[in-house]
Amino acid sequence: MKKIILDTNFLLIPIQFKVDIFSEIDRICLFNYKLYIVDKTIGELEKIIEEQKGKHKFAAKIALQLVEKKKVSKIKTGEGKVDDLIVDLLDKDTILATQDALLRQRAVEKGSRVIMLRSKRYLVLK
Repeated sequence: MKKIILDTNFLLIPIQFKVDIFSEIDRICLFNYKLYIVDKTIGELEKIIEEQKGKHKFAAKIALQLVEKKKVSKIKTGEGKVDDLIVDLLDKDTILATQDALLRQRAVEKGSRVIMLRSKRYLVLK
């Protein structure tokens, strides 16, 4: 069973680009997997809701609802930057879903595979 960790910016894709990330993950992942977020991701989404306006605030609200509706598991982490905590969790059986180019590069360097949005229309597994 593979782990797929969803980054904060990845959870904003459904509203920003009108892409159903959950059905797309099903389409490209022809193996057993379980979806996860780190606990700090909830905090990042709540911060966006508090500080942003308009579409960003709306996208973060929907992202929180999707995490609950899809029963995405939460990984408890310690102190540190969210990206660093995510990289520490990566291994050959963990896939990172992100739009962050630097985080994507760090994941690949650590030997993990990455899911990302391509052409603002569909997801690819690299």
